[in-house]
Amino acid sequence: MRYFNTRGECDKSRHYTLPAAARMPDARRLIERQEYFVIHAPRQTGKSTTLAALAEETMAAGTHVALCFSCESGEPGPDDIETTELRILDEIRAAATGRGFPEQWLPPDPWPEAVSGRRIINGLQAWAMKCPLPLVLFFDEIDSLAGDALNSVLCQIRNGFSRRGRAFPVSIALCGMRHLRDYKIASGSTEPVRSGRGSPFYNAVTYRLADFTEPEVAALYAQHTAETGRVFTPEAMALVYDCTKGQPWLVNALAAELTDKMRIPVSVPVTPEHVEIAREQLIAGRPVHMDSLAARLAEPRVRSVIEPVIAGTFPRFGDAYDDDVSYVRDLGLIAPDAPLRIANDLYAEVIARSLGSRVQDSIPVDPYSLIGPDDQLDIEGMLEAFTGFWLENGEWMASKTGYNEAGAQIVFMAFLHQMVRGDGFIDREFAIGSGRADILLRRRYGDEGKVQVAAFELKVWKTGTDPLAKALPQLDRYLARFRLDAGTLIIFDQRENRAPVEERSGTETVISPGGRTITLLRR
Repeated sequence: MRYFNTRGECDKSRHYTLPAAARMPDARRLIERQEYFVIHAPRQTGKSTTLAALAEETMAAGTHVALCFSCESGEPGPDDIETTELRILDEIRAAATGRGFPEQWLPPDPWPEAVSGRRIINGLQAWAMKCPLPLVLFFDEIDSLAGDALNSVLCQIRNGFSRRGRAFPVSIALCGMRHLRDYKIASGSTEPVRSGRGSPFYNAVTYRLADFTEPEVAALYAQHTAETGRVFTPEAMALVYDCTKGQPWLVNALAAELTDKMRIPVSVPVTPEHVEIAREQLIAGRPVHMDSLAARLAEPRVRSVIEPVIAGTFPRFGDAYDDDVSYVRDLGLIAPDAPLRIANDLYAEVIARSLGSRVQDSIPVDPYSLIGPDDQLDIEGMLEAFTGFWLENGEWMASKTGYNEAGAQIVFMAFLHQMVRGDGFIDREFAIGSGRADILLRRRYGDEGKVQVAAFELKVWKTGTDPLAKALPQLDRYLARFRLDAGTLIIFDQRENRAPVEERSGTETVISPGGRTITLLRR
């Protein structure tokens, strides 16, 4: 029986997967036109799976020999051209043999002798002349190469381009995390590797492999329904898409939690409640993919982009800012389009928890001491507990998060998560330039499946006049979305001339323009 794969390349005979043609509809036309093209996307978006499927679909037509192979093993160092060439050629041979190509389709054995810097072009030329059908090659993980080694491979492909047909592959695709124009030297150089006007990739068609659309997510899950009879309710499918925004690994990982780990009986429809439990289990399990993204948060280039998104401020524009945005977007941490925002709700949760993990571990408040006789969280008591924690430790901890501009928000979110751990969920909305972070707490209570809902808006006062006047209408709109009559506004005073925290802190009740009761905390 097939299953949802979260490890490595998908195989349609064993895994639920979508056809490559659906994700790259123009690829076949480019191959027929003997074009060279570029494919890029963040990690875990199904690049290798799509390339392998595209090669298989190309082969099925019977007009070409198509092969996908990885360049990852060819990177011993940015200046070791000879070893890089030999390893890539070895990988090509191994991939062709592993695909079960007949002898007449296999590369020449041995590859022709050549000097360093000519092995790729000579080898591919000899193979194209030996093979009875035109060759189509997909260079996966091309950006694992760097420096002189990468330049040499690109130059050799460029020099072979004019011979494509009988004396060179008719079509070549380069695939990696980044656009070809933005490949960086692994040694840390800030100079991009450019392919130049003579390159077949100059102004080439470039695909940014997109995340799944909502209909594609539904189609993928429908394969499981067709084979097992398990039904996903429309509300559950909508929540899966809202959580993931179609990021392929997350879509598969949530499905794996639901179908393999939670062991929901196939006769029981999957509901939004199941999806929320799966989401929480996935985050708590700290899979390698999420951990690797979280580890990037300490990088200055990542911080320069993510910090103002969390804080709701505007970024510090500079010469390198656009490149930083491109880099973080290529990592998959932010959405591929404007406005600048975290890529999806699951990543937002992972980012917030990662940044606040040390704070959360240091919170001495027992959340169960704040549960009232009706089994609801005492929001007023929780805010009092937060006030005591902030007066004692808050500003110091905010300065140690590494994200000083968003430190106050990170500390409060860590505190809030500690209060609801295991019993509820926190929804976060970050928007660059909004001047705020909106947070919704949802917590189950009682024996009848009731849900306690509370909303919070966080503002930071750095300069200018008191942000209260602007904050109240904003909070009104947020509360109206959830039909709430009350909420909490926390204003963190971070002006240079602010009074000591114990003097400026206070709590009061105000009425919003919409007539809602707002608990105002100044910290």
